[in-house]
Amino acid sequence: MNRLQDLSPELQYVGLLFLLFIVPRVLQRYGLPTAVTSVGLGALAGLGLGLFHEDHTVELLATLGIVSLFLFAGLEVNLGELRRELPVLSQHIAVQLGLFVGVAFLVRPLFGLEFRAAALVSLALVTPSTGFILDSLASLGVTDRERFWIKSKAIATEIVALLVLFVTLQSSSLEQLALSVGVLAALIAVLPLVFRAFARVVVPYAPKSEFAFLLMIAVLCAFATRKLGVYYLVGAFVVGLTAQRFRERLPAITSEQMLHAVEMFASFFVPFYFFRAGLHLQREDFGWNALGTGLLLLLSLALVRVAAVAIHRRIALREPVRSGMRIGVSMLPTLVFTLVLADILRERFGISATLFGALIVYTLANTLIPSFVLRLPPRGYDSLRAPEVALLESQEEKVGGGGGN
Repeated sequence: MNRLQDLSPELQYVGLLFLLFIVPRVLQRYGLPTAVTSVGLGALAGLGLGLFHEDHTVELLATLGIVSLFLFAGLEVNLGELRRELPVLSQHIAVQLGLFVGVAFLVRPLFGLEFRAAALVSLALVTPSTGFILDSLASLGVTDRERFWIKSKAIATEIVALLVLFVTLQSSSLEQLALSVGVLAALIAVLPLVFRAFARVVVPYAPKSEFAFLLMIAVLCAFATRKLGVYYLVGAFVVGLTAQRFRERLPAITSEQMLHAVEMFASFFVPFYFFRAGLHLQREDFGWNALGTGLLLLLSLALVRVAAVAIHRRIALREPVRSGMRIGVSMLPTLVFTLVLADILRERFGISATLFGALIVYTLANTLIPSFVLRLPPRGYDSLRAPEVALLESQEEKVGGGGGN
């Protein structure tokens, strides 16, 4: 361990890059999500080797990761699609809010929490991590229809969860809430003016500058909301939503190429966020009580959350329970939301090491479930072929049948 600490910072960073971009990819073939591996590597570096503690470079890279992840989630919001499916999505949000309230009332006496802390714990337990889910959809064996509903439900839930998070964190007093709402409203009002000025003054003379502008604005707004006490994710998400309003005036800023660029940027920096989260873990967070509590939360809430989605879709869309369960399982990961809220709960509300460790165990475990349950293609996958291939096979069958007659 001392030898590793004696290495030059340059060599330590080279080793870190190798660990974060090679090891997780190797383990991914066995169904282990790269985010979980990155958290584990962070814990190994911090608890086992004593490396990168209070490292400002890792902190900066981690910040870029969380900002770009929520910027990507905001850019993925398609308001037209959400409006078209508003009745079903409204019912889904109502179910999720009911689940959130019920869990909050249960955990408050169970862990001896004040109301705001209980609300944040409930959010940490039931809010799907949209950015992570969207990034991992391609590796799951879900159909295009299931992918649409997973994306729509996760985005709709996250929008509401961010609003609840903002109100909860700023509700220590009416004055604080009013001030924060005013600042956030001003930020939302100013952003369109900034986008218009950029489209009019910069774009005609500096083509292909949209990516740098979008990222810069996301970082600035993320730091602004961080100063408000609601962490980086709110500001970055708001910038992504605002960009959607400029599809016509700035088509490049919401194009597929831009989405891909932001996704690639996030995929490079997000591992540093998960690595940093692992660095902040402590040995006392993972006693037997924490492990038992985390697994108990997993067994109870995972079943409830999947069943809530499946039953609602059965009632609202007459959909088979199996398909609804697949969507519910895909929405189980709460990784980013839980990690963020666990840090806030420990720093601002002083939750116990047992509860903090239970939240970490819960989120790491529920993040693993879709990878192992949905790795194989869904039943009927062979029928999801290109129309031209299906038509050709149909014609061949007819010709073969005609010859036999």
